[in-house]
Amino acid sequence: MTAQTDKKPAQVIVRGGVENFQQQIIAGGHKFVADEPVSTGSNAGPNPYDYLLAALGACTSMTIGFYARRSRFPLENITVSLWHSRIYAADCEECETKQGMLDRIDVEVELTGALTPEQHAKLMQVAARCPVHRTLTSEINIRLREAQTSAIK
Repeated sequence: MTAQTDKKPAQVIVRGGVENFQQQIIAGGHKFVADEPVSTGSNAGPNPYDYLLAALGACTSMTIGFYARRSRFPLENITVSLWHSRIYAADCEECETKQGMLDRIDVEVELTGALTPEQHAKLMQVAARCPVHRTLTSEINIRLREAQTSAIK
């Protein structure tokens, strides 16, 4: 079986050293930094969970906006606020897992504009169908492997 990396270039490349937590990230033509807060890092950029929340929030907002434009809803602004926490599984009535800890992401969506109650309800329904939301709530298979080098040094 051919590795995914043999088929096409990586979508995202992350490089870091051993001296600190700071990471240089390249995604397409975009460059940005990830780090940890001052308590453990140098706070040079958002931490990895901030990027995860940003991905979900951006996708949620984009999906709502796309649907509203296509449906010609009078939506003016979308604000998505997100929080990540760890909770006891026993405290989560709607969760399948009942033992140990699990990750919880709370998402709050604020929609402004002259929306009818039906339009507002539809946009909230659409929010849960963004591709990143569906990815995070589906089974995820992460294949970790050592990079193949072309020459041994």
